[in-house]
Amino acid sequence: MIGPLRAPLLRSSKMIHLLAGLICIYAPTCVKVVYGQNEKGERFLCTAVPIDKETSCPVQSLPVQSASVQEEELRNTVMQLRETILQQKETIVNQLGTIKELTSKLSRCESDSETFKKTNKDTMDDVPKDPNDTIDVLGKTMQSLKDRLENLEQQQMRANISGASFPNELRNLLQRRLEDLENQLLKKVNELEEEKSQLYNETVAHRQRTDSTLNSLMNRISELEKGGAGFKSPENFKISLPLRTNYLFGQVKKSLPEMYAFTICMWLKSGSSPGIGTPFSYGVPGQANEIVLIEWGHNPIELLINDKVAQLPLSLSDGRWHHICITWTTRDGLWEAYQDGQRLGSGENLAPWHPIKQGGVLILGQEQACRLWPQQDVVGGRFDATQAFVGELSHFNIWDRVLRSTDIIAMSNCSSYMPGNVVAWTDSNIEVFGGASKWPLELCEDRLFDN
Repeated sequence: MIGPLRAPLLRSSKMIHLLAGLICIYAPTCVKVVYGQNEKGERFLCTAVPIDKETSCPVQSLPVQSASVQEEELRNTVMQLRETILQQKETIVNQLGTIKELTSKLSRCESDSETFKKTNKDTMDDVPKDPNDTIDVLGKTMQSLKDRLENLEQQQMRANISGASFPNELRNLLQRRLEDLENQLLKKVNELEEEKSQLYNETVAHRQRTDSTLNSLMNRISELEKGGAGFKSPENFKISLPLRTNYLFGQVKKSLPEMYAFTICMWLKSGSSPGIGTPFSYGVPGQANEIVLIEWGHNPIELLINDKVAQLPLSLSDGRWHHICITWTTRDGLWEAYQDGQRLGSGENLAPWHPIKQGGVLILGQEQACRLWPQQDVVGGRFDATQAFVGELSHFNIWDRVLRSTDIIAMSNCSSYMPGNVVAWTDSNIEVFGGASKWPLELCEDRLFDN
């Protein structure tokens, strides 16, 4: 049956070869065309050639993969895929086993945790936040553990008597746990004691500051409610000395008489440091330092009387208003220094039995050591700028006696006003030079605002 069919196929193949040759001869361009395939698995390609060239058509045969080769490649691919699937299946099975094992362990842990919570409800796991409750809970826990330890020791004794064995591990564990709790309790008690002490100190200090502020406000409110009965200054002004120069100062027009005692009070607000300079100085012919109040550099404030010196424990360089009073008597040279109503210092032997001479010049804001006497009509230009006062002055008053401390306190807290009987703070008594100026001032309101 195969033989008769193969003969026509061979004839057809020859005809195809002939047609291919004819087409190769007359083809105008070069194209690659497949016209047939013989029984050996070869195919024929046609290449166009010029007409004047040889008409034989060179045909190159290309090998074609047989079906057996393709099948072999497909078979290898299938085998590889099958092997990969088997490996993945084995991996999944192993992972499922691991998941089951972890789930079983997790279930056991959860059951053990629930059992532990039920049997240890009063341990340190639920410590309250309140410190006192914490101590109570720790004490109860320690007592509970002590009771349990005693029970274990009794059981141990009974077991020893009966000859049975009793585990020591639990008793040792509870003993260690009890010691840890005791240490923790002692540490917590010490911390609470320290916090209590610190809180008490802070509370006392805060209460003192609050009481002081409230008292000041209550006094001020009482004064304002009294209206006309409160402090009323006859001359509400201040002199301002803004620069440290040798030509800026104030001068008291009134001359001082001879005095055997005095009290000098003033309000001042210093704006310089270190050293406030010279708030006032009184000089007479032949003695420039008859009465001087000075602080220069980092030295303490000094009171000079007839060139004799006493150091005063005053502190005035904080940039706030302060009320200061200085008293002196020629008898034994006794002196006292007040700041804001409080007597901060006193002494004796400061120029004893020396009377304050009359006919001098009283300067505010400058020291007169470099002035030429008796040329008192020459002002400015002969002061030392390094000793000048920078700031503001008000209510400079002088008495020819030693004032009582109650009078000084009343003036310092603005509950009364006493003009000096020798020098009173009035606008007509004070002149300013070199750029110093006078400004209106409600002194107690300004001081309260500063504080």
